[in-house]
Amino acid sequence: MGSKWRKVKQALGLNMCVYSSRNHVADNDDDEDIPPPSERRSDAAFLSPPGEWATAPSTPSSNRLRFSKSLSRSSSKKTCSICLASMRRGDGHAIFTAECSHSFHFYCIVSNAKHGNLICPVCRAKWKEIPLQGPSLDTLVGKARINPVDCPQNNGAMTVLRRLPPRRSNSTRHVGPLFQALEPSLFNDDEALDHEIYSSEKNTSNKRPVYCDDLKKVSVKTYTEVPAALQSSAFESFTVLLHIKAPCSNSWLNLVKNNTNLPQISHTPRASVDLVTVLDISGSMAGTKLALLKRAMGFVIQNLGPNDRLAVIAFSSTARRLFPLRRMSETGRQLALQAVNSLVANGGTNIADGLRKGVKIMEDRREKNPVASIILLSDGQDTYTVTNGDGNRNQPNYQLLLPSSVLPEENSGFKIPVHTFGFGADHDASSMHSISEISGGTFSFIETEGVIQDAFAQCIGGLLSVLVKDLQVKIDSLDPRIHLGSLKAGSYPHRVSPNQRTGCIDIGDLYADEERDFLVSINVPAEVSSNETSLLRVMCTYSDPLTKEVVTLEGEEVRIKRTEAAIPENVSIEVDRQQNRVQAAEAMAQARTAAENGDLAGAVSILENCRKALSETASAKSRDKLCVALDAELKEMQERMASRHVYEASGRAYILSGLSSHSWQRATARGDSTDGSSLLQAYQTPSMVEMLTRSQVTLLASPSTQRILRPVWSFAAQPKPR
Repeated sequence: MGSKWRKVKQALGLNMCVYSSRNHVADNDDDEDIPPPSERRSDAAFLSPPGEWATAPSTPSSNRLRFSKSLSRSSSKKTCSICLASMRRGDGHAIFTAECSHSFHFYCIVSNAKHGNLICPVCRAKWKEIPLQGPSLDTLVGKARINPVDCPQNNGAMTVLRRLPPRRSNSTRHVGPLFQALEPSLFNDDEALDHEIYSSEKNTSNKRPVYCDDLKKVSVKTYTEVPAALQSSAFESFTVLLHIKAPCSNSWLNLVKNNTNLPQISHTPRASVDLVTVLDISGSMAGTKLALLKRAMGFVIQNLGPNDRLAVIAFSSTARRLFPLRRMSETGRQLALQAVNSLVANGGTNIADGLRKGVKIMEDRREKNPVASIILLSDGQDTYTVTNGDGNRNQPNYQLLLPSSVLPEENSGFKIPVHTFGFGADHDASSMHSISEISGGTFSFIETEGVIQDAFAQCIGGLLSVLVKDLQVKIDSLDPRIHLGSLKAGSYPHRVSPNQRTGCIDIGDLYADEERDFLVSINVPAEVSSNETSLLRVMCTYSDPLTKEVVTLEGEEVRIKRTEAAIPENVSIEVDRQQNRVQAAEAMAQARTAAENGDLAGAVSILENCRKALSETASAKSRDKLCVALDAELKEMQERMASRHVYEASGRAYILSGLSSHSWQRATARGDSTDGSSLLQAYQTPSMVEMLTRSQVTLLASPSTQRILRPVWSFAAQPKPR
């Protein structure tokens, strides 16, 4: 008692005020149910999946009661609501008791304040006083524990001093944040790569057995519209299909299954990733949305490897770098989780500022992992940047949202794709789709809040399986009479030479097991005496992201047999299937244009005519899976165009997400499901499915997440408005 009184007198003499945490003598009886320090967890709740969701969500008053039970334990005096670790006396951790009477670890509060969070995660009260911290938190980066033992301590109690304002009469004082981290002008403070890990992966890649040489390479196959034609026949438009497939992630394991004499071999090593997440924390994200976003980010952090690096940008009215580009080692994961858990929703929506800082992190980094990507999530519309030159928002210029360095004119290879996620019914689907198309990423539509983690899981399942980089396909005519017409390559950059003798498609990166199909239209001349016509030669080049080796593959010549007598015309199912896909994608684009012009009936008619045309094709009659999926997708789009209200709420986003998926031939989340059994995920790879399954198992195993998702699932089970 005497020591405390001396502190009070000293503070009064220095014109300071003193806060001292209460001595929890009355709570000692409750300590029996607290395990000893040696048995308690020191890691974050996210690091041991599946586990309890440890985030105290930012919840508006209307939703506060929904979380009261789940937060009651976390907000008790025995547990820190931020990290869920114990605050038992004698543990060697300094305790801070806020003005609202809730207690937390001193380091957790300082970490929150460092990221600008001055609101109690339990009761949402706004703090006017926060603890002062020493010179820097960077000295704690190398420690493995979230709650370091180096903080000032006094047997579980802590004294926090704050200078009192001078006495003034009839004046009010604005209390600003006492702890605010300034962003550097250059984001060149990225954590160095662990080259020992990289060398180990590279050596493992170089030690692949000889019998796997062909399996680790890209495969190229070609199919002609018909296998043979009359010698006297000439074709003005003859279709050739190019089928490209990336190496399998588990090719060797398949060999082991089929041949017990082969030695057991581990999974294929993969390229490490630099990932920047740009997250919307505007006021509309408050409550369940932000809680589920934190949970989804926790899943991403858990599943990144020790040489993968993550940075987090949070934006509302302005953007700030919440977490620098840092390796996801054990310590990096813990610090990333703390940064994400400090998020609070408020303000407007400035997507352009968030993307600018996200791209700046990629540009300023000192070292680079082989794969780099940006993930952007938003549930609203940019209210700061998107206008045309006349200030008219009816014809917005979405290119203004992206820094010039990622525009095609400046960076033709799409080196930094932005994968966008539109969250809910109020996001600007047109802007999110435009951002992804311009940068070379995909656009996913998250209609139901509970699907956000699955959508992220599917995306990173692909990013963490890149086996091919900078893939380019070159097409050469083998006969001076044969000229290339059109190339059906979707959104991939492609070109045909002025003399129409050569063509090129820039594909870029491929995930493990990914496939790409391109249709080439050529003319075929008549042959008088030859039994065969040589049409094309296909060649592709790419780089191995691990070995940096440039691989060149010479494809076989594309030929067609010529006969003297007429033969039955056997249309290639492979070519017919891809023609259906291209036709459906073109119909979707036409329907979307009609809908944007106010002609919903015309849009529905376009889709209906396409469905009828597809039903008459050879692949439809053979019940081809892709054709069945296309018909189901077109039907769903028709239903989402039933009225202007339905189209504005979900139809536009659903169609744009479908167009993104077909134009890049890559899986996207659409509507309220990422389930491959829905027949809408024709482009899912095994790596995506594996990560998606892991996400769903984690969600089902977490009681806290089930409590959050229960009202969401209940709402999703209701029939959609038509």
